[in-house]
Amino acid sequence: MTSELRPVAVVSSTASDAHTWNLVYLQLLLEELGFAVSNLGACVPDDLVVGECRRLGPDVVVISTVNGHGHADGLRLAPRLRALPELAGTALVIGGKLGVDGTRGAAGELRLCAAGFDRVFGDGDIGAFRRYLAALAVGVAS
Repeated sequence: MTSELRPVAVVSSTASDAHTWNLVYLQLLLEELGFAVSNLGACVPDDLVVGECRRLGPDVVVISTVNGHGHADGLRLAPRLRALPELAGTALVIGGKLGVDGTRGAAGELRLCAAGFDRVFGDGDIGAFRRYLAALAVGVAS
């Protein structure tokens, strides 16, 4: 469900990630770009992410991870979100430190996209993420 005035974003960490400052930063960035944001916080169980996405009908779901286990958590979460018809058109992205070595490389990115993510943003790739969101916000508003 798109807000009449602003696109809606859900921001969440993964179930295994207790970091919060990244989520605050993402919320502020999304709000700066015109999104209404529901920030679910840290260590969010998959069932809660799925339930809130069903309830809110967001235009974008942003999964952020800092602990290095986002790749495994994302592979589990994305198919659950994509299995819901009401979220079929929802943009789904993941970013941050996706592996304990700092990156999962192209093969890891492809696995995350095959699981259901539209885009994967590596740690520090904020410029590309900002451009993606800005284009998304314009597309939703038109």
